[in-house]
Amino acid sequence: MATALITGAAARLGRAIAEELHLDHRVIIHYRNSEQAALALVAELNRRRPDSAAAVHSDLATAADCRQLAETALACFGEISLLVNNASAFFPTPIGNADEQQWEALMGSNLKAPFFLSQALAPALAGSRGSIINLADIHADKPMPAHTIYCAAKAGLVMLTKSMARELAPGVRVNAVAPGAILWPEQESEGYNKEQILARIPMQRSGDPSDIARTVRFLAADAPYITGQVIAVDGGRSLNI
Repeated sequence: MATALITGAAARLGRAIAEELHLDHRVIIHYRNSEQAALALVAELNRRRPDSAAAVHSDLATAADCRQLAETALACFGEISLLVNNASAFFPTPIGNADEQQWEALMGSNLKAPFFLSQALAPALAGSRGSIINLADIHADKPMPAHTIYCAAKAGLVMLTKSMARELAPGVRVNAVAPGAILWPEQESEGYNKEQILARIPMQRSGDPSDIARTVRFLAADAPYITGQVIAVDGGRSLNI
């Protein structure tokens, strides 16, 4: 059975992706701060199918962290054929108030960690003819007010997806999923008004985490000739930003 490593998988979209992939993968749940939630999820998945889930911790702050995570994850089940770079920081950084620490947090989680973790796992993924799926954002292309650093980081992740797809082919496929209004931020912020966003979505509703999870599973399991692509799962919102 194939093995998937999902970063930031203890809650929200990461959890939904892990549960969906668990249907036909062993899953490795990466967490940073959410140890209790990660261990509870692993226990639940192992009740459904014994020896099918594990949890690993990493701050993902440095290239060394990423290399260590890759080694620890590979040791869980002996192989990895899917990497889902889902872990992400998200908060506003209005120009004039943004600082270097915010830059490091947003660029680090959304761009630096996906690169160095992908690089560390590339040999294992090539050996299993596996794939990488990055969680991008529709705002990688259409900027969100007051979120300049976040949008720039996600734009970098989109180019990283395309560049890695070219460089790692044919052994590893690399794609991205760009969510729209799926889960709302835990704290509403400038440029992210729920009512205004919903009014401009052609489908006239927000999506569900399962919409993202099923798309990830499709790219991983049922799309052997798709690489270097970014699939927007947004109810048409990117048509009307």
